[in-house]
Amino acid sequence: MKKEKPKSHKSEETKSPSKETKIDPKDQKISELTDTLQRLQAEFENYKKYVEKQKAEFLKYAKADMIEQLLPILDSFELALKSTKDNEKLIQGMELIYTQLYSLLEKQGIKRIDAKGKFNPHLHEVLLKEESDQEEDIILEELQKGYMLNDKVLRHSKVKVSKCSTKTPPSNKQ
Repeated sequence: MKKEKPKSHKSEETKSPSKETKIDPKDQKISELTDTLQRLQAEFENYKKYVEKQKAEFLKYAKADMIEQLLPILDSFELALKSTKDNEKLIQGMELIYTQLYSLLEKQGIKRIDAKGKFNPHLHEVLLKEESDQEEDIILEELQKGYMLNDKVLRHSKVKVSKCSTKTPPSNKQ
């Protein structure tokens, strides 16, 4: 009697599914690209969060240098307020504080806008017009100083400008 060989578990049916498990190269490429895209999107989201965190941190401490420079001016105010009994010393103290503060602002790029001559709508704001024998739109008076930070206007100069006198000759009606 012949011994029967044990039947292998692999039959025709199981071999054919293994052929089906082979992934089409196009599907494999799509899967790889999708995975890469998802990773890049996640990395980009993490980068955006990192940049926002860095920006918030920068803004939190960006003013520290300016504030540190303002502290001596605050000290000067306190000294000036202590000497309020003597008006002359108070005035001198206020002038000193003004000089310190303006000097600090100049170092930071603040410039005063010149309010003389012809009106410039990019630098000046007209609050009043007054009849004058000067030509139209000449600045007569600065009502409030204007300032620029480097090349950007922070506050327009508020001015009074001239307007031509409207001297109409009397009409000759007959």
